[in-house]
Amino acid sequence: MGKKVKKEAEPPPKDVFDPLTIESKKAATVVLMLNSPEEEILAKACEAIYRFALKGEENKATLLELGAVEPLTKLLTHEDKIVRRNATMIFGILASNNDVKKLLRELDVMNSVIAQLAPEEEVVIHEFASLCLANMSAEYTSKVQILEHGGLEPLVRLLASPDPDVKKNSVECIYNLTQDFQCRAALQELNAIPPILDLLKSEYPVIQLLALKTLGIITNDKEARATLRDNQGVDHLIKILETKELNDLHIEALAVIANCLEDMDTLVLIQQTGGLKKLLSFAENSTIPDIQKNAAKAITKAAYDPENRKLFHEQEVEKCLVALLGSENDETKIAASQAISAMCENTGSKEFFNNQGIPQLILLLKSDSEEVREAASLALANLTTCHPANAKAVAEADGVDPLVNILSSRRDGAVANAATVLANVAMQEPLRAGLQSHGVSSALLGPLRSANTVVQSKAALTVAATACDVEARTELRNSGGLEPLVELLRSKHDEVRRHASWAVMVCANDELTAVELCKLGALAILEEVNLSVSRKNKFSEAAYNKLLNNNLSLKYSLTGYLSSSNIISDGFYDYGRINPGTKLLPLKDLCLQEPSDQRAILLVNSKSSDVSPPPSTEDKSSDVGYGRSISSSSSFRRASKEKTKKGRGKKEEEKVKEEEEVSTLPKLMGEGSPEKEWYPPFDPDFRVYVYEVTKSIFPITDIKEQIEVLARYVAEKMGGKMSKEKLHNFSWELHVSELKFQLKSNVVPIGQIKKGIFYHRALLFKALADKIGIGCSLVRGEYGRAWNEVQLMNESRKGLIGALPPPEVYIVDLMFHPGGLMKLRSREADLYRYL
Repeated sequence: MGKKVKKEAEPPPKDVFDPLTIESKKAATVVLMLNSPEEEILAKACEAIYRFALKGEENKATLLELGAVEPLTKLLTHEDKIVRRNATMIFGILASNNDVKKLLRELDVMNSVIAQLAPEEEVVIHEFASLCLANMSAEYTSKVQILEHGGLEPLVRLLASPDPDVKKNSVECIYNLTQDFQCRAALQELNAIPPILDLLKSEYPVIQLLALKTLGIITNDKEARATLRDNQGVDHLIKILETKELNDLHIEALAVIANCLEDMDTLVLIQQTGGLKKLLSFAENSTIPDIQKNAAKAITKAAYDPENRKLFHEQEVEKCLVALLGSENDETKIAASQAISAMCENTGSKEFFNNQGIPQLILLLKSDSEEVREAASLALANLTTCHPANAKAVAEADGVDPLVNILSSRRDGAVANAATVLANVAMQEPLRAGLQSHGVSSALLGPLRSANTVVQSKAALTVAATACDVEARTELRNSGGLEPLVELLRSKHDEVRRHASWAVMVCANDELTAVELCKLGALAILEEVNLSVSRKNKFSEAAYNKLLNNNLSLKYSLTGYLSSSNIISDGFYDYGRINPGTKLLPLKDLCLQEPSDQRAILLVNSKSSDVSPPPSTEDKSSDVGYGRSISSSSSFRRASKEKTKKGRGKKEEEKVKEEEEVSTLPKLMGEGSPEKEWYPPFDPDFRVYVYEVTKSIFPITDIKEQIEVLARYVAEKMGGKMSKEKLHNFSWELHVSELKFQLKSNVVPIGQIKKGIFYHRALLFKALADKIGIGCSLVRGEYGRAWNEVQLMNESRKGLIGALPPPEVYIVDLMFHPGGLMKLRSREADLYRYL
């Protein structure tokens, strides 16, 4: 054998690059390696980038700036499993950066990430792919993309993964996705609730917490609640509450139970298994404020259903809520107050809170927290609505003062609630009287001027409830409360307008207040409102009529009708018919006008400072005039005196002088005016008429006879009986024109008219009838016609026992057969016959 010669190594092929080991300390260099075609380099580059990204947010931003994201997205679909795994791990970390999320959405990589959730992939890929999706799903656009690319189904499947990190990431992503309604519906189809319930058994609290949060959202849907119930989910939740070691989960568990309580079947199940009592006891005895708060919120949500309220009442939930009112935590007090508000729909609960609850709520009205005061006032508002006993309990527990103080709160809800309670208290007359000592009317000034329509409405309603007493109306008037109340009549809000109209109607019971309301334009506003079909309401019409009833002169001019309850008093004047929207001038302005060719304005006024019985008309002149003021009255008295002296003797002149002295002392129409006082024209003749009918007709006991005698009396004073054929020769126009000339005014006292036709006689009859208590109406017709209607019982029905038929209506004849009564069967036909 020859000597062995060592074989030399063959040199590498010339076209092969010798291996090169590089140690890079720059991230930019490694990012460049992401474009390498070699799997080993790509794997190592990804591993280095992963470690770099883990170190903090700044590094993630650096990688974004270096352009690492785009080449990494391509590696998600790389053939090499290690490269694909490492790239997925990087995106799990990078996706927590908001700028990276934005770029990933633009690059549309969602499908590639979701593909990593496939069952055949490694657990580590599942972990980081689900982490990436969990980070991405925090934003709405990404939620949509995940749902559109079918990401929900693999996420639900991974809830059963043996790896806790995969479970945590998957349930977190699902929790984020459930914020969207479409996703909740899709979860129901995927039957996701059972695997989520299984997560409650996890040994990791973070997984349990995320599962509870997810259930808290999806159980807002009825179908989800039913699925939870069918899978014994309620038992799991109750067990969590019973386990003290899981107290960090109690708050979220209560949130899920709160949703379940809205479902009647679930509530019955909880009640039957004793869970409801456990829940209430747990809430009452817990020392954790958030748990107490959530328990009260759970009761509130469930109590909106009447059957649930009934079950709660049977379990004495009221005791639990009253106990929670005593909590030191404001949020718990608010939640308990809100729960009481919800339970108030149950009559039994309302009665329970009468003795227990109302005193505690009144204490909360004095809290430093405005939110607490608002919640407590809401509970009291609901407790006192339609429940007089609770309203009385509020007053007896000294609740009025704190409620009045809340009327000046900056929170509109609190103000509206307080006003509601005060209105409920004021509905009871014995309690209403005590409200005024607390200055309620003055305190309502601010709420009436509020810009909030709810506050406006409640404030106006409170005025309507409290202003039934004269003292309240006086306080409201003196404090300036009528002006904002009148402004609310213009509101475009139906309820505000309705309650304001109601308040005005109540305030108009007082003549002084009614006059002030008219000065502020209430009548004109209501007239405009009532012309609109959409804006008017029953209260606006009633308020308008009530104001008119305190201004009969305007009412008669506008409507042409005064009922038997509209009593004409001194100072009434008949201007004639005016159209809606036309302003009727005050009597003073009309008296100060120079005479014109318009129709005479008829005045009724018997008031004088002289209270002695006047002489009969046979002993005095019928032509005594009046002046328009103290300074101008003497001129007419001189003219009247001269005329009287021409046809009377010396004795009669002396009587005229006496009457003139009386007429110089009329009653003042206003008090404390800095200007010269104006006096309304005094009508001595009408005063005599009143005296005579009071003396001769008032004592008559038969009402029909009274009417007939009064009718003949009026006809006698107005020119006597007339015939229809000679009516055109009755020169009443000339007579009235002469009076206007003599008085130098368009205003003519009714007593001075000695030649009167239909409308003169009808007015005089109504004015005198009202003085002696004969009920009659005054109706204006066309072409100077007017008449009186009276109601009389049918003679044949008198003395009968039992329900009597309504009285019959008659027209009083004052012209052609004075004292005659024409039964009104067909209004048009009978009026035609008479007129």
